[in-house]
Amino acid sequence: QQQQQREHIVMFPFMAQGHLIPFLSLAKLIHRRHPSRYTITLVNTPLNIRNLRRSHHHSSSKSNLLLLQELPFSSADHGLPKDAENTDSLRYDDIVKLFTASQTLQPHFDRLLADITLREGRPPLCVVADTILGWTVLSAAKFHAFHATFSTSGAFGTAAYFAMWLHLPHLRTHHGYFPVPGFPDGFRLHRSQLARNIRDTDGRDAWATCLRQQLSHCLRSGGMLCNAVEQVETKGMELLRKVAADLPVWAVGPILPKDGGSSDARTGKRAEVAPEACVEWLDRHPPASVLYASFGSQNTIGAAQMLQLAAGLEASGHPFIWVIRPPIGYDLAGGFRGAEWLPEGFEERMGESGRGLLVRNWAPQPEILSHGSTAAFLTHCGWNSVLEGLVSGVPLIGWPMAAEQFYNSKMLEEELGVSVELARGPVAEVSSPEVASVVRQVIAGERGEDMRRRAATCSDMIRAATQEGDHKPGASIKALDDFLEEAASARRATTATRPAARKI
Repeated sequence: QQQQQREHIVMFPFMAQGHLIPFLSLAKLIHRRHPSRYTITLVNTPLNIRNLRRSHHHSSSKSNLLLLQELPFSSADHGLPKDAENTDSLRYDDIVKLFTASQTLQPHFDRLLADITLREGRPPLCVVADTILGWTVLSAAKFHAFHATFSTSGAFGTAAYFAMWLHLPHLRTHHGYFPVPGFPDGFRLHRSQLARNIRDTDGRDAWATCLRQQLSHCLRSGGMLCNAVEQVETKGMELLRKVAADLPVWAVGPILPKDGGSSDARTGKRAEVAPEACVEWLDRHPPASVLYASFGSQNTIGAAQMLQLAAGLEASGHPFIWVIRPPIGYDLAGGFRGAEWLPEGFEERMGESGRGLLVRNWAPQPEILSHGSTAAFLTHCGWNSVLEGLVSGVPLIGWPMAAEQFYNSKMLEEELGVSVELARGPVAEVSSPEVASVVRQVIAGERGEDMRRRAATCSDMIRAATQEGDHKPGASIKALDDFLEEAASARRATTATRPAARKI
């Protein structure tokens, strides 16, 4: 009887690690906030669900409050490699195939909603789905369930991403700089701030066809959850609400693993260096002296850029931890050939001097960023990484690679003043003297001091926004409660007219 009284929330992230983990963290946050009010079913393709089951041992699943549900999917049916169900395992040219293939999950998703409706005698309270899965708006409407999208990116990045893909303003001009619909009159982006897929689109290719359709569906949702903090991204939230055609937008961020997240739990993969070993290495260095460099789970740079980055890090004179992967054109999961891709004797010099720690593939990022010796973070500006840096009050050095990362980098430097951009794109021209200069500037220069103060202010705002107390919850927690109340209000409004449960 108690379980029947719980409201059911169905969550559907896109098939990428940077989307799966925030969705799971959001589900856990809802359960912490309301321990027995909701049953949450998180759905995805079989391999992603199995990986989540293996790497996330959450007690709530044992009480049937958080369910992980597989939807049938065969990657081979869509021209993808066998068992390729996550962008982490795909080459760039195959990622758009996964985007397109995700639409074929709709009949299975509809059947899941029908089964829940039949079993519980009412439809789910709401569907919370990824912005890339806009078709779920149609599925929720069939069952009179409230629908909200969840953008795992920040407010500014999400607003720019929607505006760019829906309007493709760069196709209307041959100039390097161009205005963006919905943004202030003086705002301009440059072509160098475009990810490869949108830079190369003609408006009729698979990327544009898929994304324009899905993002258009999102504008017919009941609202949007955004992985942002209202007080940090005030202007970004204003822009997002404008671009989203005045849909309700709830800033519920940062949605991160509650405990900071071990590397295993966050990624499903084991870090090469144990957190304890990284902490011990950092303990040997003075406070605010170490650069941490990582380009996320799916990115790497060209071989020429890797040589320049290595030489620049060495020339900077500052110690560093560098998460390093094979350069572009080589298997990211393959072995790293340091003798070929790094300056001669680089690894040996860094190891012997204790100045550099090179980590293959994965490192315990939250533990590194929260350590007092970490002074700066060289990042691809993926939003999860940005949030982890800001939570710890660490200033950033931006090297955006893809997606909305270029927009994030612009906002972090020009709006928040917590970052300086070193390069744009994986094969950008960059020199070792430039690398050394920027690292010194951020770690030991006056600009770095100002960036550190601003990052600390962001950290304070984030901590205040995420206070979970019932008496006076932080702004992000209150926004989450407001969203849940909006879904409940929509349920009450449709109860009298809801059709009988039906099976598909």
